[in-house]
Amino acid sequence: MKNVKRIALLVAMMLALVAPGAAAQDSGIPVGEKAPGAAVETLAGAPAELSSVFGKGPVIIEFWATWCPNCKELEPAMLAAQKKYAGKVTFVGVAVSANQSPRAVQAYVDKHALSAIQFFDRRGKAVGAYDVPATSFIVVVNKAGLVVYTGVGAGQDIDAAIKKGLP
Repeated sequence: MKNVKRIALLVAMMLALVAPGAAAQDSGIPVGEKAPGAAVETLAGAPAELSSVFGKGPVIIEFWATWCPNCKELEPAMLAAQKKYAGKVTFVGVAVSANQSPRAVQAYVDKHALSAIQFFDRRGKAVGAYDVPATSFIVVVNKAGLVVYTGVGAGQDIDAAIKKGLP
């Protein structure tokens, strides 16, 4: 069953590559639902809980991979948003485990000066909890812990998505 989930995720990720300009969509966790927690790891391999970032203010989560072209296209917009919303929004990266390791992810984070909190989803718990359709999947969670935006692809308006989570 574990391999079936991984294959399904890889197929979904490949489909996302075919439509790099995709914008917000109805796939993934439904808007309006309570954002679930999930057992993940730090990039150093320590156990962590995704829900630890909720409840203090809006959170933007990006499910990404070092090899994902859509994620690379989103990177400048995400970095600009991190500067613009510093202290107001928590930025979180959840690196999917398909074809990468925590070490490779850490090297990418260091090389590209990514400042978001980074988690590694070795067992696919976060991917499953959020019904992630592909890498470059963005979820915005408001202070109350509700999902207020989901989208996938390089063409997302990150600023507009974040504004949905602000009070």
